[in-house]
Amino acid sequence: MRLELPGAQPAARRYLGESGALETQLRTSDGDWLVTDFMPAGPGAPAGLICRLFSAAPRRVRVTVCPRPNYARDAVRLADAGRAIVVNDRQHLYASHSLIIDQDEIHLTLPEGEQGWMVLADSPLLPPARTDLERWLDITLRHWHGMFTRVTYSGPYESDVAASLRALRLLCHEESGGFVAAATTSLPEVPGGIGNWDYRYVWLRDAGMIISALVRLGGNLIEGERLLDFICSARGSSSKYPLAPFTTLDHDTAPQEQALDFTGYLNSRPVRIGNDARDQLQLGAFGNVLLAAKLIYQRSPDRPHWETVAAIADYLTAHWREPDHGMWEEKVKHQYTASRVIAACALDSIAEFSIDKVQAARWRAAVSDIRNFVSTHCLTSTGAYAVFAGSEDVDVSAALFPVWAYTNAGTAAMRATIEALDRDYSWKGLLYWRHLEGTDSRTEGAFLASTLWVAQYWIMRGDTERAQRILDAALAYANDLGLFAEEADPRSGRMLGNFPQTFVHAAFIGVVIDLKAALQQQGTPT
Repeated sequence: MRLELPGAQPAARRYLGESGALETQLRTSDGDWLVTDFMPAGPGAPAGLICRLFSAAPRRVRVTVCPRPNYARDAVRLADAGRAIVVNDRQHLYASHSLIIDQDEIHLTLPEGEQGWMVLADSPLLPPARTDLERWLDITLRHWHGMFTRVTYSGPYESDVAASLRALRLLCHEESGGFVAAATTSLPEVPGGIGNWDYRYVWLRDAGMIISALVRLGGNLIEGERLLDFICSARGSSSKYPLAPFTTLDHDTAPQEQALDFTGYLNSRPVRIGNDARDQLQLGAFGNVLLAAKLIYQRSPDRPHWETVAAIADYLTAHWREPDHGMWEEKVKHQYTASRVIAACALDSIAEFSIDKVQAARWRAAVSDIRNFVSTHCLTSTGAYAVFAGSEDVDVSAALFPVWAYTNAGTAAMRATIEALDRDYSWKGLLYWRHLEGTDSRTEGAFLASTLWVAQYWIMRGDTERAQRILDAALAYANDLGLFAEEADPRSGRMLGNFPQTFVHAAFIGVVIDLKAALQQQGTPT
């Protein structure tokens, strides 16, 4: 959509209250103009709409809608249905003023001094009035407020935590409870490069960490349980594993990668839809599901989806020795250390909830075997945790080992690992790159989720001041609405990767929860 208001300059934008309704302020010499965008939510609000409200125009405004169906691969077909313009027999566009078709574009003219609105609907509606949109907005604001009243967090970084919680909920499919990893595809990890991936799916790895953030934040057990429902309902999404590593919001296997015939952001190609990591073996993803289930089981008298949880545990027990693609969905399989570590922690955690003693003993025996394997094969010559068995490189995912309760933060192996990360993978000890096989990860941005894991590590070491410096460095790369991208480039100051990224927002909530607890233990006011 293009807004043509001569002489206008962006002045400010904000979310309304605790909601996901966005208000944008444009400034002209004749006065300000407000544009409010929202998707109706809550009891009594219609689903499947995108609504835009315009305040009184300070001067004549022209609004142009440029449909590009199926990633601009389909011809645009526009039909005047009287009170709506129908796009390719699917979407219906309604507006406060007459809509004019001009070839493959739709125009609305808003006269000076008049308010306006537009609604894009998935299916036909009774033509709405402005009062309908205002009523839907009121319902939506109250719905969001009701969700936020369930949160009990107060303490350091309180407004930033609220922004991250909003971001998670904005990326949640309200009907199913699934959280997509990001709302975008193909925003580059390297400007002009080929690391441009489609993240618009529900990842097991991310979902487990999101459940952890929601449940630990307090008052969010319902949301955590819904996400576990979503994950476990995807059983059968893979022909080889208990679950596919990620699915669509319809629980289908993600589509195969396709490259679109145009250039993306910062001249990056290819622009991809679909993701060929869709049926990779990612042992750590299964481990994250078990750790998330543990958090819910600790707070619930029931064991929802125990059959699926136990099947995942059995699979890890039988297959933990196998090379997998690791946390970063590498093309090359290895015995990645983080995959084995989280498998051990997950099996140990979930065994306490089994009422079958033989089953629990089998899982705990696997934990012992994994620990022996890691200590024998997954340390570098300097005693650090290797990125995979036999490697001399380290990876920032090891910062999570104390968080997962695999080891203490102050052990010799953890100290050696952090020293190697600071030497080889950090920017001023504040932002951290991950290790990637087959490519130089330093050419991309620092990975913000893993940067926050390092902050979490320092909290466990008792150095809350260093943790807060890392937190503040990461926060410097959130935008004005508190949204994080996947990566941050300290050389250019630019966000990189897909946006916004649930993985990062979940990590931010987790580290702040731990920081608050550590400060309270130290007797520092929070």
